Amino acid sequence: MLCNYGSSSKYKKLDSKLERKMIEMKGSASGQSNFKSIDSIILRFPQFREGLRNLRGVFKQYDEDSNGTIDREELNRCLEKLQLHFTKEEVEDLFHSCDIDGSEGIQFNEFIVLLCLIYLLMKPSSSPDNTLKMHSLQLEATFDTIVEAFLFLDKNGDGKLNKKDVMKALNEASPWERSPARVTRTRFKEMDWDKNGKVSFREFLFAFINWVGIESDEELPESGT
Repeated sequence: MLCNYGSSSKYKKLDSKLERKMIEMKGSASGQSNFKSIDSIILRFPQFREGLRNLRGVFKQYDEDSNGTIDREELNRCLEKLQLHFTKEEVEDLFHSCDIDGSEGIQFNEFIVLLCLIYLLMKPSSSPDNTLKMHSLQLEATFDTIVEAFLFLDKNGDGKLNKKDVMKALNEASPWERSPARVTRTRFKEMDWDKNGKVSFREFLFAFINWVGIESDEELPESGT
């Protein structure tokens, strides 16, 4: 997957919000996690694919001209139908942050990231009535588990990943069978797309979806087929 980051400054506002949210969630988790190693995350990949499967139908519903992307007007109508209220600036931030190839349209993998980011940002600490309703408990559980995977990798709890975090996670299960340094570097490079030495949750999401294998129409049949 090719990316066209250009200036990373336009992502900073959203990534800062995500970073604060991750720090908050890491604190509330109190060190508890269903994941004990990177292998335990990999073993969940089939469940992640299954959990995200029904988003194909949602994407096609809002891709009104069936050109394989959701443009700004389609995104605005999508947010309206989901009863989500954002300012014009917030919609632009979301659009640019998820349109990572600079095509001026949200493709399917980018749409998954966009919905996950909205779900996370609107996930309240105390008022569940204000959260985004996905109308799918399976999808919400999938998003929650992806967040949990990130929190497992965020060893120092600062809301972002660094190479030391990733290396520690890769070697945690079997310290006597340490991953080769080149493997750690490769995995980190796949996440650190803007090459600033840190991985935001948004960057992690794109890499994670790529690892899970959610790319093409053939891999994700529509619900009910």
